[in-house]
Amino acid sequence: MAEKLRRILVVDDEENARIALSKILTREGYEVASAGNGYEALNYLRGKEVELIITDINMPEMNGLAFLRELNRSHPASNVIMITAHGEVESYIEAMNLGAFEYINKPVKVDELKKIITKIFRKP
Repeated sequence: MAEKLRRILVVDDEENARIALSKILTREGYEVASAGNGYEALNYLRGKEVELIITDINMPEMNGLAFLRELNRSHPASNVIMITAHGEVESYIEAMNLGAFEYINKPVKVDELKKIITKIFRKP
């Protein structure tokens, strides 16, 4: 049986956060791509497949929830982890109703993130 793709797309308008998260995931052995906003991410996804998308909620141009809505139209089976520095009950409920796998607060706790990713990659 072929090894499953382990490509993760990190979407965050904060460059330092995007780079830091990408480095952590790369060290964990994943192939990581990144995008600065939802439009860039959707563009990337036109030509590539990813197994997991980690996206910030609060971004200019297209926020994470709008991105998730678009993602549901074009890539409905995507695994998505939403991250935010401004955890609000309303955005949590909307994200989960839109099919996000998990919703976590910034600063991201690496051990928590690793557990969530492991759970996603163990799904059938």
